[in-house]
Parts: sequence; structure tokens; C-alpha cells
Amino acid sequence: MTSHRWPGESDAVHKEPFTVPPPAVSPLKPGMLPHRDIETFFKEGYLLVKDYFTPEELDPCRKDIELMVDDLAQKLFKAGKVKSLYQEYGLFQRLTRLEEDFTGANVLLFKYQKMPPAFQALWSNPRILNLMEQILGPEVAGHPTWNLRTKTPRSAAVDIPWHQDSAYMSKDSYDHMIATAWIPFLDATPENGTMQFARYGHRSGRVARHECCAGPTWYIMLHEADMKETLDVDLDKDIVTVPVPYGSFVLFNNLIPHRSLQNVSQDVRWSVDLRWQSPRHSYGFYDIAQGIVFRHPDQPDLQPKWKEFFAVDRKEVWARKYAKEIPPSSPSMKDLDTRITGPWIGNWEIVQHNDHTRLFSNMTGR
Repeated sequence: MTSHRWPGESDAVHKEPFTVPPPAVSPLKPGMLPHRDIETFFKEGYLLVKDYFTPEELDPCRKDIELMVDDLAQKLFKAGKVKSLYQEYGLFQRLTRLEEDFTGANVLLFKYQKMPPAFQALWSNPRILNLMEQILGPEVAGHPTWNLRTKTPRSAAVDIPWHQDSAYMSKDSYDHMIATAWIPFLDATPENGTMQFARYGHRSGRVARHECCAGPTWYIMLHEADMKETLDVDLDKDIVTVPVPYGSFVLFNNLIPHRSLQNVSQDVRWSVDLRWQSPRHSYGFYDIAQGIVFRHPDQPDLQPKWKEFFAVDRKEVWARKYAKEIPPSSPSMKDLDTRITGPWIGNWEIVQHNDHTRLFSNMTGR
């Protein structure tokens, strides 16, 4: 085990975990990027990686999403919450039709999603693990936080404001790199809600003050004034909108401020965010779950322990631990509860209450 390394401190291998890249790797393995791209990632805090995945790698994820939407449609129709199964609609319209009948259908799919096989294969893809070795070193683990984003058109429930990812985690996540790949399942554009980044906003090594919660959501929010004052973001020059073609992804770290734009198109903007870090560091996950180890130099034939990893469902744990109310015992009632709560709400001042914050408990009075 190496000692903890806080931002700004150094050791012989890695002078600064967010701004100084590790030495160049040679020879490059399949999926690794030119070292100049790795340098750009560490300098700017994000990197658009174009044409990385093949249709054979991403199309199975689309199929799994279709199955998840169908399962949700069946549950809502059986409960009398939607007028139709809307089977005539495809991947990019069907959830919107369900949402029109039952407000919060997109939240239900986000809340109760389970990682299907195609997503497991994508997360542990040997090529992207090779890329992670360039950033994290030879030991690579999947971080417990992953999300399939259900961004239906014009829904405030899935509009994510400015934030830093570490602000959702416990403070022991602040001192080390957690690398995220944001992977859309269609061409992500400004119209359908692609990502914006405040480049260089990671250079201070700080997590700025956030507030809770944005609009009707469970999302924390970071004000632009705090981005400027605390993170030295130039609001006129550093805000970058990043269209992402299908097959491409955005790579970014856990301290870079980012948000998604509103979806004003006619299609659901499906995407997934997957994370990796060194297993030598804390996962910053409130002692709820550990990550899943994908690579270790002493175990060339290592197989991910999927069953052990999925034995803990973070959203169900959070519902039991941080909700003021005991989760409903009836599966039908549980499956229709669109409220989400968790420990990140207690990290920051609650300046706006909604159903999600009212559900939250700090374990006092229970």
C-alpha cells in the first residue's frame, strides 16, 4: 500500500494525481491513446475520445436498454399507470411515451436499473482497461458508482446542474483520481443534452461548496460564482460544450466541474457513465460497498467477481439507511416510488426542499 497522497503533494511515481500524467507507456497496448492525449486529459480535466467503440461493442447495450424499458412498461401497465405498452415505439421514443402517462417513469428506470451483461462487458472491456492503465497504473478497479442516464426530452427530473463528482462521495475520495467515461448511445448534441465542462476546474485540487438540491431533483448543484472563486474557472473562456458522436466517449476526472444540457430534441438521450480507480485508494462510498477489481499485475488471469459486487445494491442500501420512512414492503408500491435519497444530501446545505430531501434522514429521530 502506498501512503495517502493529497492534491499538491507528491511521491516518486506520481507528482500530482489530477494534473501531472504518469510516464508514457511503451509499447502501446490495444485501446491505449497517444501520450499527448493523456497529457491533454490531465491538463484540461477531460478528453473527447472519438470513434473508440465499435457497433459490436455498443449495440448490445442498446438491446439491453430496450429490455429494461419493456420491463418498466409491463410494470406500469399492470399497475394501471400507463394507457398502453407503447410497443410500437423504438428505443429513443418509448420511454418518453411512458413518461407522458406516468410522470417519473424516467426516474423509476434510473432508480431500479440493474447492470445487464452488455454493460458488464463494456465496463471490463480489455481495450478500455488498457487505457485506464495509462491513467491509473497497472491496478484497475471499477468504482461502485455507475449510472444509465434516462434523459427524456424536456424533463427537469433528469437535468443535471454544475457539480463535481467527488461532491457526491465521502471526503476520502478527494485525494485521488477517479476516471469516468461518459458514453452516449446516440450522437450526443447540444440539442439532446450533451455535456458541458469547465476545463481546468480541477487544477486547484479542491472540491467547492455545493448546495442541495436542484429543482425537483436529488442532484446537488455548484454555482458558477463558486466555480470562479474557489476553482479559478474563467467563465468566459473555460466553459466548453462537447458533442459526442456514437462510438465516442468523454473521459473526465472526479474534480472537473460539468453538467448536461437540457434535452430539447424529440429523442431520449441515453448514456452511461462508468468509473475506474486504483483499488489501493478508498472508493469514497460511505462504507457501503467496495469496487470490483479488473486488473492486477500479479493476477494475469484475474476474473471480475461480479456476483460478489452485485450482492450490494447501493440504492436499496441508501433507501434503508437514509430514508425517514421504511421502504414499502409491497413490491408493487416500491416499484412506483420515484423518490431518491442518499448520504450526499447530508454533505451539503439544503437550500431547496423537495420530495427527495424531505425523505432524507441523518439517522436522527429514527
